[in-house]
Formats: sequence, C-alpha cells, structure tokens
Amino acid sequence: MEPFRFHVFVCDQQKPEGAPCCAARGSGQVLEALRREVNARGLEDEVQVTACGSLGLCEHGPNLVVYPEGVWYSGVTPADVPEIVRSHFEEDTPVERLARTDPAAVRAEILHNREKMFAARRAREAAGVLPDDLNERIRAFQESRVVLTALELDLFTAVGDGAGAAEVAASVHTDPRSTEMLLNALASLRLIVKHEGVFHNSPAAARYFTAGSRDNARPALLHTAHLWQRWSTLTDSVRAGTAVAHDEIAGRGPDWTEAFIAAMHRNASERAPLVVRAVGTENVRRMLDVGGGSGAYSIAFAQANPALRADILDLATVEPIARRHIQDAGVADRVDVRAGDLRSGRLGEGYDLVFVSAICHMLDPAENLDLLRRCHEALAPGGRVVIQDFILEADKTAPRFAALFALNMLVGTRGGASYSEPEYAGWLGEAGFREIRHARLPGITGLMIGSRT
Repeated sequence: MEPFRFHVFVCDQQKPEGAPCCAARGSGQVLEALRREVNARGLEDEVQVTACGSLGLCEHGPNLVVYPEGVWYSGVTPADVPEIVRSHFEEDTPVERLARTDPAAVRAEILHNREKMFAARRAREAAGVLPDDLNERIRAFQESRVVLTALELDLFTAVGDGAGAAEVAASVHTDPRSTEMLLNALASLRLIVKHEGVFHNSPAAARYFTAGSRDNARPALLHTAHLWQRWSTLTDSVRAGTAVAHDEIAGRGPDWTEAFIAAMHRNASERAPLVVRAVGTENVRRMLDVGGGSGAYSIAFAQANPALRADILDLATVEPIARRHIQDAGVADRVDVRAGDLRSGRLGEGYDLVFVSAICHMLDPAENLDLLRRCHEALAPGGRVVIQDFILEADKTAPRFAALFALNMLVGTRGGASYSEPEYAGWLGEAGFREIRHARLPGITGLMIGSRT
C-alpha cells in the first residue's frame, strides 16, 4: 500500500552529549525545512514527511530515506532541501551527490553501529549506570530554569531581530558575561540561534516570548516562574503535610496577581469553547461564575447566548482585571463582577447555572462539600452545577498532569489537592445534586455536572 507518492523518514534521534547523532548535526532544521518546502511547492498531498528514530548511519547525519524507492541520503543540510524536493519529488530524479548508492556498505555500517550501541548498553547495565532517560528527567529543572530566567528578564524581546550579548545585557540591565552564558544555553535549547556572535530568536521564541507578538505568552508564563520558589519547598511540604510558605492570593503583590490571572485567562480562553459546547446554553438565563478570574468563561457563555446574564464572584484584587477583559469583549452590559470570598456566605439564588472552574483543587474536602452545598442553594430548581478541574482516576495515578498538579496544591495551599471522580461524585451527592456525571473533554481538564431537582 502506498497512500502517498513519496514517504520521507528523517532521523531526528537524540543521543547523550558527545555521541554522534542526527539531532546534534541539525536534523531538526532539515525536518523543518523539508516540511516548509513541500508545502511551498504544493506537494503536501503527495509527500508525507515523518520524523523517526535512528537509521543507523549516525556518523554521517542528518540522514533520511525516501520510499517507495528506498533512496538513502546522508549529510543533508537545510540548504540541500530545495534541490531534493525539486529534483526527487517533482522531477523523479534522486540527488546523486547526497545519495548512498552502495547497499552493502550501508548495511555493514548500520550493523556495525547497532553492535556498538548494544555493547555500550551492556557495559552500562553491568556498571549500574543511571539510564539516560531517568538522568534527563532528574536534571530537567535546569532547562526549565534557563527558560524561566530568560522570560523573567524579557530576554527574547531584547534579542529582537538580532543582537550581541553586550547589547542584550545593556537592554535588560544584566552582566554581559553572564548574559552571554545564558544566551548560549538558550541557543543549545534551540530557542535562540547564534551566528557570528549575533543572537536571533527562533521562530517559536519570536512568536510566543516577545513583546508585541500577537501570541506572546510571556505574561502568563511568568506565573510558572513564580511557582519556582514554591516547588523548591516540596520536601518540607511533604514532611509537614501542607504548604510551608502559604499565603492567600489576596495578600500577594499585584505582579503575582496579574501573572496568575493572565495564565488562567490564557488557559480559559483556549478551553472555553469546549466547555460551552459540552454544557450548552439552552435555558440558561442567569449564570454564576464562582472564582471566575478574568471572566473568560462568563464571556464565552454570554457570547454564545445573547439572553444570558452572568455574575462573577472573585476577590477584590481580581475584580478590576476581570472588568478590563469584560469591557474588551463588549459584554459589560450582561456580565458583572462582585467582590467576595467563595469560602463563606451565601452565593445568591435563582441561578440556572453555577460554574466552578479551577477552584475545587484549592480547597480541602470539607471546604468543597460546603461550597457545593451553597452552590445547590444558589440554583433554581432544574439548575445545574458544573465543576471544571483536573479530575483524577479512582486510584489517583492518572492523568499524569493531575497527579503532578496535586503537588502544586500541596506546596501552595493549606489543604488543596487534585481530586478523583469518585470524590467529586460523593460531594455532589451529599450536597443534594442528582443526575451526576463526568463529562470528559479533550485536554487536561474534565467536567463534573450535577442537577438540582
């Protein structure tokens, strides 16, 4: 079966530092150039490009193989890609200067490299050496810290269209020597490209990390940078059973609050259409958004139903941020914000929908049961409560993101955690809800829905 006229496999195998491999020789750039050129020439329906593991010719990479003919290319650079696409894919003429034409020699080289790999693996196993994947996971914080520091310093904006280390240092008020070290590290992560002493942003860095870009995620990602100190207390928090450096959101500075709400707004804006479709807006005239943050979900519900009016309940420090987003969305006449503490007091009455997103993980079980009882009181007969959160399976080991997020709540709250579907169902039932169900969504969150009879 040949669903495509050509199928290209490009080795993008990454190996430990010092070991020859295609990734170290620039296979990622070749892969990107190949996909770009195929699309530019309108061949995407004829040529399938697939990244693959080692092809066994490690010393001569980057390597790729083209089927159905089985033409092997070695030493391919991004500059070679237009010629390969034009000559081989459009004119059916392989590029001879790059092609491997001796099958016996190719086979012998692959078998030789395979045996070297097996021998090295046996030696490492006998010596009890830590496996590479486990070692990389343990040291992964180093790469994360490099990127977070660059974001905190707004380094990518300073690099702009290209700058030397001294120029970047002067722009962000840092030491030139240490700034160059950081830029070099970012280049090793392929977020920065260095050419003759001048640093340039990669396409991804320019799109997501620079001021003025439509998709700039830096304001939201600064919340992740703020989590760094909290996660450094994990050992002490596990010993204590709670956060050892806890303080309420209302007591944190405006920079923290802005970054936190920006992160929540970015996530909510992405997921809001999924939630609105899953919940529906039919027969919803009044909605309460408990701890609604930026108002992204209330805005989405209001935009989906012109007759819907929403109230957002959140802290006084969040209220002006929410009003700003509501005004920008043009729904200020139907979406309102009131300051309050979701942990206590009546929530109101007569609502058709009470939406509780990314709140339950901040609370302990008793607080969640109390909140859901007050949500039940706030609903009109036939109304629904919808909880959106990271919902664990019954044994609490999956999904992985939710299991890790439980630790994020351990280091940052008094008694918060990620909770399982049976826990949510139990609280909802005890609070008086019926027709309880788990609505699974694409991505990392799901919905628990209950109705008031």
